[in-house]
Amino acid sequence: MVAVAAVLLAASGCVPESGGSGGSGGAGDSGDGKVPASGAALKAVDGLTVKGRAPKTGYARERFGTAWADTDGNGCGTRDDILARDLAGVSLKDRDCQVGSGTLTRDPYSGKRVEFVRGRSEVDIDHLVALSDAWQKGASQWEPRKRIALANDPLNLVAVDASTNRSKGDGDAATWLPPSKAYRCAYVAGQVAVKRKYGLWVTAAERDAMREVLSGCPDQKLPSGGNPTEAPARFSAK
Repeated sequence: MVAVAAVLLAASGCVPESGGSGGSGGAGDSGDGKVPASGAALKAVDGLTVKGRAPKTGYARERFGTAWADTDGNGCGTRDDILARDLAGVSLKDRDCQVGSGTLTRDPYSGKRVEFVRGRSEVDIDHLVALSDAWQKGASQWEPRKRIALANDPLNLVAVDASTNRSKGDGDAATWLPPSKAYRCAYVAGQVAVKRKYGLWVTAAERDAMREVLSGCPDQKLPSGGNPTEAPARFSAK
């Protein structure tokens, strides 16, 4: 299986806590996974558009396509790609894709060890920028294939402890941060990268929260890479 991997770099004491050999993917305008990091995440915050939150009217998960679509064409669903990237000790239920078990040796959000067994709910694949949040900050105006790309971009996805993730909802940086303070710099840098790559805006409160976190780690790099910002033509959404 081809697992897309790009590491969320950490500096100034903000160290991302990942369980496997990979980390969250990054942002680059070409989406080919080879674009280098574009400087400090703190500086990139100033390049984000600031606007008010639009209504949630019309939002549904289906607006972002079928969950975990194989948009990169590697023959594996996105969820299994991210599990294989972020878990340690992965075992497959079939020889190609389906992850049967593995371990988050140190969950990014909680810092605890979490065992994954397929069919249980201890591990979620979280969208760093929640799809509902994206909908209210620009995605409602996009063509469907761009929304599908966002929902399946490794840049915007991370395997995390399910119970901790459920407290996030569709919160942005102003309303929710991971309980593990050691991961917050990498977490916010990832959100900045996603919003920069896809042209999503932020609220003033969100921008201020991003600045506050990243001011404590001013050398935190903006991640790079990920998939193209438009899914292939064979994909569609409502």
